[in-house]
Amino acid sequence: MAQYLNQQNNLVTRGGSIPGHIVIHQDRKNADRCLFYDYFTENPRYNYQMFHRCFRIGISLFLRIVEKVKAHYNYFVQRRDSVARLGLSALQKITAVFRMLAYGCPVNDTNEYIKIEKSTTIESLKRFCHAVVEEFTGEYLRSPSAIDVARLLRIGKDRGFPGILGSIDFMHWKWKNCPTAWAGQYASHSGSLTIILEVVVDYDLWIWQHILVCLVQTMILMCSKHPIFFPTSLKVLLLQLIMLFKEKNIICVII
Repeated sequence: MAQYLNQQNNLVTRGGSIPGHIVIHQDRKNADRCLFYDYFTENPRYNYQMFHRCFRIGISLFLRIVEKVKAHYNYFVQRRDSVARLGLSALQKITAVFRMLAYGCPVNDTNEYIKIEKSTTIESLKRFCHAVVEEFTGEYLRSPSAIDVARLLRIGKDRGFPGILGSIDFMHWKWKNCPTAWAGQYASHSGSLTIILEVVVDYDLWIWQHILVCLVQTMILMCSKHPIFFPTSLKVLLLQLIMLFKEKNIICVII
């Protein structure tokens, strides 16, 4: 904690001002300290379970992402301006981004707590997404390797299902704020507006295949194709299903 607070007093300054720009003193330094004491000290005000519920992610993974993003983009490194006033910290910017991604809230929804402006939140979101893709694609946003496939086959065999890569499970995502003009496309049999997600996922929570299904007229089937999960024989089966869908007036789209 002492190391974190000392780092704030030795930050690099940066200049620049906008003539006629109205400056609102939002006490960002105090907001940063409140955020830090709420979640990131050794004895935070809110425990790890509350952090996970609020951020939809574990704190250790969150901090790992913060460090990766800071190293990738200097934009997230906290600095002082030309009058030695502290800017927003990486925790403030990335917390605002996580709130938007986790809850789909408006860009100015976190302003009162984090003291971050709308334009800064949007810029942070854009840079954060670019950083995550560029930093984590090699390990997490990739196709399964031969080792991954062998591991999945071994797990299936140990559970009595030799030759299986994984089982498909699905859930209905309720779309509360679906645009009125689209309501007919996403209405389910129960009358609520939903999107169906089907996934193949292992016990380490690695998602290897996903299928999104929504309703339009009779149905639109949208599925993500992958060479591992779509071998030649399965492609033939898929084409047969497409022909069947056409006969039943069901629209099928492969992406």
